[in-house]
Formats: sequence, structure tokens, C-alpha cells
Amino acid sequence: MKKLLLALSFSLLASSAFAADAIIAEAAPVFSWTGGYIGLQAGYAWGDGNIDQIGGPGFVETDPDGFLGGVYAGYNYQMSNNIVIGAELDFVSANVDGSGQIFLAPGVPAPGGVTATEELNWSGAARLRLGYAADRFLPYIAGGVAFGDIDISNNGGGPSFGDTFTGWTIGVGLDYAMTDNLLLRAEYRYTDFGNESFGDFGAEVDLKTNEVRLGIAYKF
Repeated sequence: MKKLLLALSFSLLASSAFAADAIIAEAAPVFSWTGGYIGLQAGYAWGDGNIDQIGGPGFVETDPDGFLGGVYAGYNYQMSNNIVIGAELDFVSANVDGSGQIFLAPGVPAPGGVTATEELNWSGAARLRLGYAADRFLPYIAGGVAFGDIDISNNGGGPSFGDTFTGWTIGVGLDYAMTDNLLLRAEYRYTDFGNESFGDFGAEVDLKTNEVRLGIAYKF
């Protein structure tokens, strides 16, 4: 009888320990996206650029593309329903350019095959983000104001000109918390840098880009 009671006691103790472990496991905190972060990013851009003659039929169509890389930083706040809101700033140095033949009118190329080049030297954005936390995965959408330094040149000896353009950007992405502090990112974004008129050069310029970016960030 004593042996039976002793066996039952050990069994109850083991069951209690297992139950306690299960409760602790269930109570283990899940990852929270709340906090600041700063990271590095790199990517590839391709786009649609146009240089039109002000008040005339002349035009150039460029297809700029190239690589870019830079930094980003922001802050997330995760609500109790797993919705994550945030704000982010980013800056990239770009080597994105494209050239096209100058046309005096549709079907009428400029003599000598003169071409013009449209180049994006750098860009930046201030965006708001909205996502849904699935533990360590955070799919999101983001949009805001975009800035870009765009230069125009040609191979016919004409003047070069450019300015900082202001437009808008929107995109979708996925952040993944590889550890509690290391965040990985994949993102697509579309940016319209708007258009500007350069009266002294008789040109109106616009640029729109598609970009894919990869990033890695440290979460504070």
C-alpha cells in the first residue's frame, strides 16, 4: 500500500510539473513590433521618363534604370489587435539613368542622332506605414512624400540642367524579425516624382519609377 501511495505521489508531482511547464510555455511573450529601428537597403529601379518641349512638338522618351542604396529609419507601434502603425524616413544614392533620341516632332528625329539623358542622382521619402503583425512577420503598405534629384543632359553640346523634384510614393512590403533585434525586409514601391518646367531651356521634365528593395535593420 505504501508503495502504491508513493507511486501515486510521484505521478501527481510529475503531472503538476508538466502542467506548470505548459502554462509557462503558453504565457511566453510573443514578439512585439513596437519600437524604433534603423537599417541599410539596396535595390533596383526602372522607370518612365519624359522630356517635352514647352509649347512645341519636340520630345524625348527615356527608360531610366539602375541600382540604388542607402539608409532608412522609423518607428512602429503595435496595437492590441495586432495592427501596426508607423512612420519612416529613407534616403538612397542612385545610379538610375536612361537616354532617348530627341524628336523635333513625332517621326522627325533631330539631325545627327542627338540624344538626351535623364538621371536620378538620389531620392528620399517620408512615409506612413500600416501593417498587420503575424508574430514575426509584418506585411504592410506604405505611402507618402518623395523627393528626387534629377538632371538632364545631351550629347549635342547643349546645356545641362536639373532640380530637386517633389512627388509621391506608395508601396507594399514584408518585414521579418529574424531575431528580437534584427529585421529583414523586401519591398516594392512606385514613385511619381511629378514634373517641372524649365523655361530657360524650353523643357518640361517628369519621371516615374518602379523599385524593388531589400533591407536589413536593427530594432531598438
